[in-house]
Amino acid sequence: MTEIIVTAPARLHFGMLDPMGVGARRFGGFGVGVEYPRVVVGVDRARRTPGGRVGSEAPVVSGPQADRAMTVARRARSEFGLRDEVAVNVYEAIPPHTGLGSGTKLGLAIARATAALAGAAPDLERLAEVSGRGARSSIGCWTFAAPGLVVEAGVPDGGSISPVVARHPMPERWRCVLAMPLGVEGLSGNAEERFFGRLHEPASAEPSVSRLLLTELLPGLLMGDIEEFGGALAQIQQEMGSIFAAEQGGVFHPRGAPLVEALLALGVRAVGQSSWGPTIYGIVDGPDVAAEVADRLRVAAGADTEVRVVDFDRRGAWVARGAPARAPA
Repeated sequence: MTEIIVTAPARLHFGMLDPMGVGARRFGGFGVGVEYPRVVVGVDRARRTPGGRVGSEAPVVSGPQADRAMTVARRARSEFGLRDEVAVNVYEAIPPHTGLGSGTKLGLAIARATAALAGAAPDLERLAEVSGRGARSSIGCWTFAAPGLVVEAGVPDGGSISPVVARHPMPERWRCVLAMPLGVEGLSGNAEERFFGRLHEPASAEPSVSRLLLTELLPGLLMGDIEEFGGALAQIQQEMGSIFAAEQGGVFHPRGAPLVEALLALGVRAVGQSSWGPTIYGIVDGPDVAAEVADRLRVAAGADTEVRVVDFDRRGAWVARGAPARAPA
């Protein structure tokens, strides 16, 4: 037996285009994959136990977030017509509810590996359907499919995965200083559903976010101008955070706000919170600058926050057979 290994990057969510549902397509948004943290899962046919029957057992799951993995593996096995029992090994997982797309990447990776084991090659929309992801934000799905900063248009009522309308590679020199507070989580699950269910009053953020995205953030990205890119991103983060402030306790998550201030004080302009946080990121031009910022941020943040320099994802999710590759240092 040869294990199918799928490796998928975390994603940073930069903002939404229409969180209120003013237009025909609600939500929409833009974001990018980063090489760490990541999901690494392996799926193989399970060894049969004495007296066992093919198709009679639930998937065997080991590793972190086993309950999540079990739910997806059970559905994927059925949807792709795999009669054999399967064993799922979660070698690495993205910390849940930290704004990094943990559930989407885990679900897509398991679905993709199970499909490959069954000899199927489903498209992204099918993988999203099987894993139950992409109903609101599709950035996690599109950064699974390929690298680069993606802009997705949003979903109509009753729609599935949102179409990607733009994708651009991140400049090779740019790096991300990632700050992940330990032991806290952002809004998720039923609480998040209830919040968006109440959020229908028009606000000024949608047209301003779209303008900043099209006339400053994307041009700054294409020109490799970190100042233009960062200025637009910072404004977008303030406008998006003001919409969510009452729910999350401020423009940024209470544990993330001091990290934002610390990064700004260090001269980083492209600073924000990914989704509901509490993960905070600062984007800088050059690995040497990133290393210096990270060293100084560790001092300011303290031992209860993990700070790392990470590159942007350059390949999307990838499939291999055999032992998983080592995680980046």
